[in-house]
Amino acid sequence: MADISIQLLGLRFRNPILTAAGPTSRDGMTLLNAAAGGVGGLVAKTVSTRPADVPRPNMAALKEGRVGSRSGILNAELWSELPLETWLEREYPIALSSGLPLIASIGYTPEDVSQIAPKLEKAGVKAIEFSTHYVGGHVEIAKALREVVEIPIIAKLSPKVDVAEVARALEPHVDAIAAINTFGPCLRIDIESGRPMLGSSDGYGWMSGSALKPIAIRCVADIAKTVKLPIIGVGGVMTGADVIEFFMAGASAVQVCTAAILEGHTVYGRIAGQVEEWLDIHDYASLRDIQGKALPHLRQGVSLDPPPTVDLERCTRCGLCEKSCVYGAITVKKSENLFAIDANKCEACGMCISVCPYFALGY
Repeated sequence: MADISIQLLGLRFRNPILTAAGPTSRDGMTLLNAAAGGVGGLVAKTVSTRPADVPRPNMAALKEGRVGSRSGILNAELWSELPLETWLEREYPIALSSGLPLIASIGYTPEDVSQIAPKLEKAGVKAIEFSTHYVGGHVEIAKALREVVEIPIIAKLSPKVDVAEVARALEPHVDAIAAINTFGPCLRIDIESGRPMLGSSDGYGWMSGSALKPIAIRCVADIAKTVKLPIIGVGGVMTGADVIEFFMAGASAVQVCTAAILEGHTVYGRIAGQVEEWLDIHDYASLRDIQGKALPHLRQGVSLDPPPTVDLERCTRCGLCEKSCVYGAITVKKSENLFAIDANKCEACGMCISVCPYFALGY
């Protein structure tokens, strides 16, 4: 069996799946539930100098209609509603009782973190992640933290900054980068009432889930090509395959929030199990064997001469590729066990490769 444990920031994690700062890490018991659900490490909800006044409602699923599948959310969540003292006296000790590495999240100004961080270090957290929540000042906050704590520092970046440039500026001051935060502002309207789905100003929220993953993957790759810091991939991790993709882009671990909101705390173990299964099927001994595997290909690029290659043993003649081929180049007849591609019609767009669930088509 593949080894899915990781070493990060001098800490050992039993698997690369961490919680993310948010509603699924909102207190000690929630973090204990995540530990029981199979998570590899804990990141607690962000704390600041005062509790947050969170709007209600503050979360809305992204789905197609009333019965559509859920693939993400918008949220108007803020930092923790609990006072810092409650975290220090109760929530962090409960989370630490899990035996898993605990990372605290803090915000949002240099003055705030200078005041808070030493208390968190004394409470026993193993590292500190800071978020600017889109207000900037990354380097100033990192410097302020470095002056007051000795434990590792992680900077969490917004997708709305030049992540490579910011990571380069942060490299001398932090121990790792987390990428990315949620994207927004975004808006959902309830078409039955005409009202926004969230109770924030203008009804705006911040997007997370599957739609965020391509942005997050690009950001992780950009950072990995720029600095030598470990990177924690965040954004749209719903399956083990998503974890593999993040690692191939250069990540050293991932964080999960939205999937746990939609599925519950057992999602962490499910994703970790899928990672292990994928590595076993592909004959990899550990995640280290695939880390950064995609980066050379990003520099070289790829090209496809029509038609794509086809593995007829893998192909089940399901017909998904035929439906998605806007050029009419693919013919599938399951009853006749027929699969054919007209090379003269094929425009080498690559859509059929991406939709095939059996990886029967390729470059």
